[in-house]
Amino acid sequence: MSESGHSMTGYIVHHLTPLKVGEGFWSIHLDTMFFSISLGALFLWLFMKAAKTATSGVPGGLQNFCEIMVEFVDTQVKDSFHGRNPVIAPLALTIFVWVFLWNAMDLLPVDLLPAIAGVFGIPYLRVVPSTDLNSTFGMSIAVLLLVYYYSIKVKGLGHFTMEILTHPFGKWFMPFNLLLRIVEDLAKPISLGLRLFGNLYAGELIFILIALLPWWVQFTLGWPWAVFHLLIITLQAFIFMVLTIVYLSMAHEDH
Repeated sequence: MSESGHSMTGYIVHHLTPLKVGEGFWSIHLDTMFFSISLGALFLWLFMKAAKTATSGVPGGLQNFCEIMVEFVDTQVKDSFHGRNPVIAPLALTIFVWVFLWNAMDLLPVDLLPAIAGVFGIPYLRVVPSTDLNSTFGMSIAVLLLVYYYSIKVKGLGHFTMEILTHPFGKWFMPFNLLLRIVEDLAKPISLGLRLFGNLYAGELIFILIALLPWWVQFTLGWPWAVFHLLIITLQAFIFMVLTIVYLSMAHEDH
């Protein structure tokens, strides 16, 4: 029983261990980098191909899909973003599709890509980028930096500084206002990064646990969970996109 438990634990740890170089803070997760860049390139290639082959007649499947995605994201931007910035819609589209592709890697069979990597002598391979805190926090921090950039660009450095120091309780409570702003700005990337990471890490863990069960139980539980998980990965990509739009909309508000 203890040997079985040890093997199960080893199986789970193996699937959740990244392929990395370096130690500590300066370590690089090679599998996260590889799949993130590959999926980003896939997104660009698909939409570039759809744009190059677009026709005014009856659209093909790829063109129809891309048009639906663009219209969907454009609607969300019009509903949530109250400024004027041509970058916001492409940014929102990129975030939604890229994060969805990250999450969709969770739907592949658990042992498929790690087994293929093992043939080439690669000991570890974590295939879902959003189960890595480095990727989710990296994207959320990038969003925070964009918020700062557009806040300064739209309001000016002086007005932005005064907003930080005087909002919401006026100039007589500057230290307290600054403290609240620090907490607010820290909460944005932490909530964005942890929400995406937590949901996808838990989903991947459940897939791994299902893979440890007999084949007939895997078939019985795997398909319903995959269908439910498809809704989760779409919802997580949507939430990340919408919150990004909202944060950038707040950065464009000039009081």
